[in-house]
Amino acid sequence: MAWRFKASKYKNAAPIVPKPEACVRDITVGSYQTYGNNITASAAFMAFNVDHNGSSIAVLPIDDCGRKSKTMPLVHAHTDTVTDMGFSPFHDGLLATGSQDCLVKIWHIPKEGLTESLTNPECTFSHRQRRVETVVFHPTAENLLTSTSFTTLTLWDILTEKEMYSNSEHSEVIQAVGWKSDGSLLATSCKDKQVRILDPRAGNFTHSANSHQSIKDSRVVWLGSSNRILTTGFDANRLRQVYIRDLRNFEETEKALVLDSSTGILIPLFDPDTNMLFLAGKGDTTIAYMEVMDREPFLAEGIRHSGEQTKGACLAPKRALKVMEGEVNRVLQLTSSAVIPITYQVPRKSYRDFHADLFPDTAGCKTQLTAEQWMEGSNLPIPKISLDPSKRGNDAVQPLLGPKPFTPPKLNGAVGERIGSSSFSFDKVFSVPSVPEMNGSKRDMADSVDAQSEESLQNVTDEPPSEDGVPPADVPSQMGKFSADDLEGDGKLDDQDYDPLRTPTTAERRRLFERRAEEQGSGGNVATVGQVEEDVSPQDEGKDEMDGEEEVGGDASSPGEGGKGAMEEERECDGEEGGEEEADGFGSRESLQRRSIAERRKMYESRSASVQEGSAMGVPQSNVGGPSPLPMRRRGGGDGQPSVQRQCSLESGTGGGVGRARREKKTPEPVPTTKRTSTVFGRVSKFRHLKGTPLHKSTHIENIRNISRQISGECDGFHANPDRVAVPLSGPGGKIAVFELSKTGKLPDGVIPTLVHGTNVMDFCWDPFDYSRLAVACDDGMIRLWKIPEGGLLEPTNEAECTLPGHSEKIYFIKFHPLASDVLASGSYDMTVRIWDLASGTERIILEGHTDQIFSFAWSPCGTRCATLCKDGCLRIYEPRKSCTPIAEGKGPVGARGARVVWALDGSFIVTTGFDKVSERQITVFKANDLATPLNTVSLDVSPAILIPFYDEDSSTLFLTGKGDWTIYAFEVAAEAPYLCPLSHHRCSGLHQGLSFLPKSACDIQGVEFAKALRLTNNTIEPISFTVPRLKVDYFQDDLFPPTKVTWSPTLTSEEWFRGLNRQPKRINLKPEGMENLSDVQGGANAAPERTEKGGAKGSGSIANVPFNRLGWNPDVSGETKEKQEQIQRAVSSRMEVNLKLEQDEMEGVDENEWDE
Repeated sequence: MAWRFKASKYKNAAPIVPKPEACVRDITVGSYQTYGNNITASAAFMAFNVDHNGSSIAVLPIDDCGRKSKTMPLVHAHTDTVTDMGFSPFHDGLLATGSQDCLVKIWHIPKEGLTESLTNPECTFSHRQRRVETVVFHPTAENLLTSTSFTTLTLWDILTEKEMYSNSEHSEVIQAVGWKSDGSLLATSCKDKQVRILDPRAGNFTHSANSHQSIKDSRVVWLGSSNRILTTGFDANRLRQVYIRDLRNFEETEKALVLDSSTGILIPLFDPDTNMLFLAGKGDTTIAYMEVMDREPFLAEGIRHSGEQTKGACLAPKRALKVMEGEVNRVLQLTSSAVIPITYQVPRKSYRDFHADLFPDTAGCKTQLTAEQWMEGSNLPIPKISLDPSKRGNDAVQPLLGPKPFTPPKLNGAVGERIGSSSFSFDKVFSVPSVPEMNGSKRDMADSVDAQSEESLQNVTDEPPSEDGVPPADVPSQMGKFSADDLEGDGKLDDQDYDPLRTPTTAERRRLFERRAEEQGSGGNVATVGQVEEDVSPQDEGKDEMDGEEEVGGDASSPGEGGKGAMEEERECDGEEGGEEEADGFGSRESLQRRSIAERRKMYESRSASVQEGSAMGVPQSNVGGPSPLPMRRRGGGDGQPSVQRQCSLESGTGGGVGRARREKKTPEPVPTTKRTSTVFGRVSKFRHLKGTPLHKSTHIENIRNISRQISGECDGFHANPDRVAVPLSGPGGKIAVFELSKTGKLPDGVIPTLVHGTNVMDFCWDPFDYSRLAVACDDGMIRLWKIPEGGLLEPTNEAECTLPGHSEKIYFIKFHPLASDVLASGSYDMTVRIWDLASGTERIILEGHTDQIFSFAWSPCGTRCATLCKDGCLRIYEPRKSCTPIAEGKGPVGARGARVVWALDGSFIVTTGFDKVSERQITVFKANDLATPLNTVSLDVSPAILIPFYDEDSSTLFLTGKGDWTIYAFEVAAEAPYLCPLSHHRCSGLHQGLSFLPKSACDIQGVEFAKALRLTNNTIEPISFTVPRLKVDYFQDDLFPPTKVTWSPTLTSEEWFRGLNRQPKRINLKPEGMENLSDVQGGANAAPERTEKGGAKGSGSIANVPFNRLGWNPDVSGETKEKQEQIQRAVSSRMEVNLKLEQDEMEGVDENEWDE
């Protein structure tokens, strides 16, 4: 049959989009200006950029799905945006990342995935002053990494952390790199509109040609092992193009395909086994599928997928495909909030058998070629593997995971001393046999591990290294890789089996603890881990040791000694039964990791319920909920190396001697459990469903004319107190209008009474302790104090009560002290902050240290400190009465567009608002005593308006809005991660020019109003009430309204504050008269069963001895309980309308005499 009549097997491959439940959802992905794909995958994991700036990476299992928590573990990879990332083809847990911070980092992902966030890489390479553009692993040589930065292309050997090759002959930025599948050549696409072929071992370019005639992003991929490459880019008219070139005629394009005029950067994804090409454009909603052929028409288009907007895309490796379902390829599409696995399936009548024609043998994941051998000229093809499940066995089913493929440099010396040679094989040091089957006793398993470990170590020490320093290639293939599971085993390895080179990580200790907790919760007779003594790195030598702890059962044996350690004693205590249960727990760990979030939530809730039931029945929690976390202590080994000792506290009746007495002495007392408000599934806030409601029109002030929109960016633009509001008006003279809140309605036409300053107004604010005094700062460097007469302004006036000269230039801001009367702070263009004593009219303190314009100033709630944000990007904290220079400095928002700062959680946290490098508005949280690194950063949107924060201390709610916005954002500031919890945002009916919150004394407590604000629009002032929906509004919601600070009355005088006195403000209860506390009512309902239980007899008939039923019903119900049930029934009946009339009673039926007929 002629070739042109042959039909492709993949012609009808159709994209299948899974349901939302099968996708990774609820993630936050920003817009990144990079040359990378923003997502990559191995046979075990997928990694992608998250957060607004992309400096962190989420790493999830390749088949993971469901909603993701905001607190999930991340790889905090870099200090700036991650530009590219890639997994090693020979190690599914080895990840390379490049960033705008000019660094390339290598990360090792544990076999079980991320259980805690990673911050420390395995090794780091620097490109100095240029950002990293691409990172690509070599396709045939192990541990050989390619990275590009500006015009430089570099090859790194990550095993020795050395630079193998560097080329700087490109004239512009290298945009993409693609290796030939045999690893002999690589292709580059450059911003100079050239495509080049480079032979790194020869050190020169073999081919070069003009490519796409646009400087926009272009990509290049090698079409398998053939001599053809494919490039994507734009022409001079910004039309998207696809070129195919052959090395035999490189100057001419073999195929030139023009697509469309979209602006999205095309990401080419090519599968050499099936010749399937996928084109995903950044920002596009479609993914094109084409089949690449070696003759006309070269590109045959298939079924196009249309869905959500693409942020990035990658192909899943062939080893991760579901071949028994006809899945020939899988595209992982990264969107703004999800990762969607798009399956391409070839339709077949049945998928019961393996279709060998669809799945040719593919490149395996093992290679015998090292980086040094490749640089010396060796070329070894990658052995092919079959995708047939019946042929590949268990080895190919498991992802290639295991130990770190290299040792950090700090351990190289120790290794050399131990092995006795300076040249040895890293693989053999870490290659110990796998843990045997756990169907026998723990003693047998430990003995087998001991014997095989000694044999493997003997093989390492006896085999001489090669002359060139390269590890011998004939490494026994039956040797397994050393992993976290090998380290744990059953959790009870002897000290002589412990290798100081392999320190157990915190994640491994946590997994061991969680597994044992689960086994104890299921009823297993497993010993509780009580202590772990850990190997300590030199930088940890300064840490304090745990005091008051004694070793149990004597010292553990040091490495190389044959003494019986604590773990061997533990195995003797557990016996055969404990070994079987431990094996069951080990076998079920992977199934536990694959459970969905909903299943894990149910497991967490049931576990919490069982702990509470056990406490209620008198069972100690240490036996119900599992062991407590593992304390650590340091102890030196016999040979100078740190050793590990695990100690167990056994149940009564096991063990003996002094060890048992000490364990019984350290048994923890039962502690009552409290309801958690924050879990791994997110924080639960009482204010999550807050509601903003504009009050009735009769409370508005209308017909306000000539509102100024040219006010300074450092000014909030609108200020109010419970009695009156101040609004700046446009026009010459710097006018501020003052309106009485008691005089609502429409203002009469005519002249509005104002305060006339004669110069431009920069900022103004009300005295929090005197609602009739207004302070105004002007651009002439003067601060004017105005006294508003009783009843409000009746006519314009220009006579201020007091004028404070001091600043030599115009003033940015003024802020009153939150506790002391007559204390005012002002900041000026002279880059100083001056603190005034208004009682005497003099300046008392001048704060220095700023190097540029001051954007914002905020007093701490206690009034002893203050914080400033400056245009130089610094956040500073001062203690004015002790020092005129900052006591702490940190990195604040970047840019010159303005920022704000506010204190939170009693002054222990600081929240800043500003802009990032791409003009997105962001909110950042800092610990007040640690400004070096932010705790969390939340990005909102792109808008020119500065976010103005308003913090409510009682509810810990942060309100944010900007001039010209119509959305009021709300967040709860928490003391634990994620520190900023989003609440329900309020969307106003129109744009506003300002927002000002009133003190707690102005809130309607009976209406569950926890915050009240006044909103300034173009011509009105309207109040907004923020409430929390509650059912029992007749009671005082004491859980929402704690005793509040009296912020409307001074705590100190100015003279006392300047002398150094500190005094806490008074607190008052907001409970209105005649209302009952909600907690008292709810507590009364729960007190009856407790009194019955205490008062009942201890015999068999008392409720205390009746097993608790989860459905809330017991066979023996006391009279008081029945009475409570009847009260509930009456209460429900009184709120429901009961109609006893049936519907058929009103229907027209058949007369009685008609029945006789």
